[in-house]
Amino acid sequence: MQPVPYDLADTPTNRAVAAARSVVSSLGLAVEDTVVLQESNRITLRLLPCDVLSRVSRVGLQAARFEIEIAQRLAAAGSPVAALDPRVEPRVHQWDGHEVTLWAYHEPSTREITPADYAGALRRLHAGMRGLDIPAPHYTDRVEQAQRLLADRDRTPDLADDDREFLDSTMRRLRRSIGERARAEQLLHGEPHPGNVLRTGTGPLFIDLETCCRGPVEFDLAHAPEEVGDHYPGVDHALLHDCRLLTLAMVTTWRWDRDDRLPNGRHLAAEWLSRLRTPAPR
Repeated sequence: MQPVPYDLADTPTNRAVAAARSVVSSLGLAVEDTVVLQESNRITLRLLPCDVLSRVSRVGLQAARFEIEIAQRLAAAGSPVAALDPRVEPRVHQWDGHEVTLWAYHEPSTREITPADYAGALRRLHAGMRGLDIPAPHYTDRVEQAQRLLADRDRTPDLADDDREFLDSTMRRLRRSIGERARAEQLLHGEPHPGNVLRTGTGPLFIDLETCCRGPVEFDLAHAPEEVGDHYPGVDHALLHDCRLLTLAMVTTWRWDRDDRLPNGRHLAAEWLSRLRTPAPR
């Protein structure tokens, strides 16, 4: 079958769009329009009128298969996660150097997610994850990735030396502090921030499970709005404070990657650096 033509400029996003349209069409689903929902390390698209949500990445990242396996197992356990599209085989589709996964599209609800609802959904997700026996990286592996990025001046050419040293020492200090607390660890979402939570008529659903890792639940809570931690029972708030600073140092580092595609990323990086230098008290 020939690829579906997509007559736009030859850019990474448009190549990803063409791959998704081709895969969906080859499966017998109608594609007439495409809406780009998110551009980052993966492109997230809504394809119409079949109403499929597609996530597209370059071949070789290895995250898509991991995400599908976890999503299937969590959905089967009744955890609050977005489901794969039931009309097609749940697998990673390859097309023209891209990996494409297909998900059910959930129409956004107008109802805001309260901190209590957010915390309740995250608790149910964590409960479902405790029942999974699946290999996953440790959260410290992600810290090391950020530290390697700091050490690579070719990938972070615009980062000032004093900021580079400050971010590295901050991550080292916080990683040591968190590790010394010896909290129980489990499988986590990895990045359950509001951008990875869908508002639906049946309640919050978590997406983007490629970031799953092992660690204390406070590492997950560090990505959520601050009020959420007040509704999650058994939280070590001193540990949560350190996890918040650690995740802030990590995401600040990623914004300095020369290939980072987050809109307004450098402005955010400068703002977050300032916040790290003058952290709020515990």
